[in-house]
Amino acid sequence: MTNKPKRLFKKLGLATLLATALQPAVADSLSESARSYQSHQLLGDKLVIETSDSQVTLTPLNQASLEVHYQREGMKQLPSFARADQLRADVQAQLSVSHDALRYSLGELTAVIHKSPFAIEYLRNGERLLSEEHGFFANQTLRGFRFNLAEDEKLIGGGQRVVGMDRRGHRLPLYNKAHYGYTTESEQMYFSLPAVMSSNKYVLLFDNSASGFMDLGASEENVLQFEAVAGRTSYIVVAGESYPQLIENYVDVTGRQPMPPRWALGNFASRFGYRSEQEVRDVVAKFREEDFPLDALVLDLYWFGPDIKGHMGNLAWDKNAFPTPVEMMADLREDGINTILVTEPFVLSTSERWDNAVASNALAKNVAGKPKQFDFYFGNTGLIDVFSEDGRDWFWNIYKDLKEQGVSGWWGDLGEPEVHPADTIHTVGSADEIHNAYGHRWAQMLFDNEKADSPEQRPFIMMRSGFPGSQRFGMIPWTGDVSREWGGLQPQVELSLQMGLLGFGYTHSDLGGFAGGEEFDRELYIRWLQYGVFQPVYRPHAQEHIAPEPVFHDRKTRNITREFIKLRYRLLPYNYTLAFENSQTGMPLMRPLFFENENALALMDNKDAYLWGNDFLVAPVTKADTDEVSVQLPGGIWFDYWNDNQYGGDLARVEVDLETIPVLVRAGAFIPTVQDMKTTREYSSANLRLDYYAHESAKQSNGYVYEDDGVTANAFAKGQYQKLLFAGERKETGIQFSFDREGNGYTGAPESRTVELVLHNWEQAPAEVAAGGQSIALVRRSKELAANTAWYDKRNKTLHVKFNWAEKSQSLTVTQ
Repeated sequence: MTNKPKRLFKKLGLATLLATALQPAVADSLSESARSYQSHQLLGDKLVIETSDSQVTLTPLNQASLEVHYQREGMKQLPSFARADQLRADVQAQLSVSHDALRYSLGELTAVIHKSPFAIEYLRNGERLLSEEHGFFANQTLRGFRFNLAEDEKLIGGGQRVVGMDRRGHRLPLYNKAHYGYTTESEQMYFSLPAVMSSNKYVLLFDNSASGFMDLGASEENVLQFEAVAGRTSYIVVAGESYPQLIENYVDVTGRQPMPPRWALGNFASRFGYRSEQEVRDVVAKFREEDFPLDALVLDLYWFGPDIKGHMGNLAWDKNAFPTPVEMMADLREDGINTILVTEPFVLSTSERWDNAVASNALAKNVAGKPKQFDFYFGNTGLIDVFSEDGRDWFWNIYKDLKEQGVSGWWGDLGEPEVHPADTIHTVGSADEIHNAYGHRWAQMLFDNEKADSPEQRPFIMMRSGFPGSQRFGMIPWTGDVSREWGGLQPQVELSLQMGLLGFGYTHSDLGGFAGGEEFDRELYIRWLQYGVFQPVYRPHAQEHIAPEPVFHDRKTRNITREFIKLRYRLLPYNYTLAFENSQTGMPLMRPLFFENENALALMDNKDAYLWGNDFLVAPVTKADTDEVSVQLPGGIWFDYWNDNQYGGDLARVEVDLETIPVLVRAGAFIPTVQDMKTTREYSSANLRLDYYAHESAKQSNGYVYEDDGVTANAFAKGQYQKLLFAGERKETGIQFSFDREGNGYTGAPESRTVELVLHNWEQAPAEVAAGGQSIALVRRSKELAANTAWYDKRNKTLHVKFNWAEKSQSLTVTQ
């Protein structure tokens, strides 16, 4: 359907609109007599309603979430891909019946089912939240749902798009599709999500994997329409009192992201691509020589063939280029570096595995029941049918063999799938029926098999495409083949925020940009890698004609990026705690500013700054020759992380040079850091620094650090963790700090810790400092502050206190 001017659609009725802009069959289906209620019954925890043209099943998912499934006889249905198998809470739904309506209450969310004309309205705490307009529609070529929109309602969602934070007014394709070299505009990308989050604090999810569209008030100003050519005819509505609560309710339904291995938060060496074992060893040596931390090395497609074309599907080492891969990976692992391999779901007819894939019934079929073959950039190919047991078993046996050789993580590329002819037949349906769930099912295959094969370990699964709920399979998405220019950097915050709000908290970019670029742009490169410190995965990656690794650039570039990468490692206790929070509640690591002031609708449009966790506010520099950045503030007092300058009000004008980007810290925050390390394997909080940002507006503060061994799956549920808790309370005489621990501990946990507490914005030397009732001596500054001593830095207005934390509970008092 082509977009037409809004004024035209305002003049047209619904039937006329659909008849002219969609198809006559759709218009006929919506111009029939209105749907009406006939009967209902309770079947277990489900409310099943018979209407004049369909059966409607309402399934409570939690106290704030409901699945609504419309079905008609003869209409094919697919299983839900979005819903998690295990839901946490039992729901005691209450049903009341009146002459004209049914009222089905879950607690926080209530569905009011109007009998004639049939329509469902949703209430949160008695107030209208959302309502069906026509509701369900279907004909031979199209099916979907229509909902009413409030006039001032903003809509976030749809997955990866570059159209601005508020997506209302756009008609967006629901079809995962590569967009090579994108910059500041893109309505269709690698990872579409058929879901929206409203400024009215609900999430609406179209649980349909087929090709379609999401019309967010584009065709009709106050109508939201989901449409697809086939697939499941259900939607899920989720409510929440606040945005964080809304996200938690949403991931309770679609699944929580398990914690990744700790090394996933370290630095990656990655390019397109390393061509030999010797090159791999030389690159790692260069990182060590230049004193850059490194935790992972990613091998692109040259690991299974010497050329870009003709080898996809081999999925076995090219022994000419990699003669001893097992020994190579063992040596890397000894140095604390994990090997990640790219894999694709395409098997070329020229590859070494083609005959075996055909014989194993691993490939999707054509309409005649033979393996479907088609041409694309890399050659003539078939596509693994990850929806079939044979296809999954064949694919996993390859992964299992590579894993036994020493591979630590998987990179699934081209999983939209990048080319997916409509007449491709999978076990559960045609290409157009399941296209958007292909990457989802691929990730599930890997996750389920990894869990069965190594239940105590956390898998690493990075993929380019998926579906709502893919996060429960540990999926780590990235934003695709972004152009290596300023226009490529500019939309990265928007892309990560949009994905994070709907479950995908680890969405990140190829740092430095991937595609194109004729000459190295030092300023752009540095700015992108600076931003990367405060995004979920730190992975510079690019086409190799310009090195993506900082170690191969000039001295100034190396010196600046080295310090930022080391900062990334020092912040590991903070970042790892964000990963823990995400696993528990779904809170993304990158958070929009409107989380701070939920009533400020203008903040929802901000795509230039964001919260990194609870306590950092970051505004990447995305334009050349920038010496000042205007940063919108969400309220409160903020400190410049680099120099302690204070900002308040609605706007901060932050001066920057090439060595800094705007990074602000919330007043009252505790920022934990540890000492430098070569790899995350060396992580220890035995020497812990806590920077506390004192301000009179922050009367009470608290924070914590979550720790475990970094590798054990479900460590928190098993009790194999520690939480280091700290709090501060301002009094007229000074500040009272408290420190405590929770959890049973973990292998490698320090028996005691030395803590350096640094109080920022401290106006004068204290009258007394005491820890555990024992006075701490004030000393002159020495090169290394000894335990149980304190030092006041008058120039920088900071108080440094060093003390031993051996007991479970500890107190510290600073008296003015």
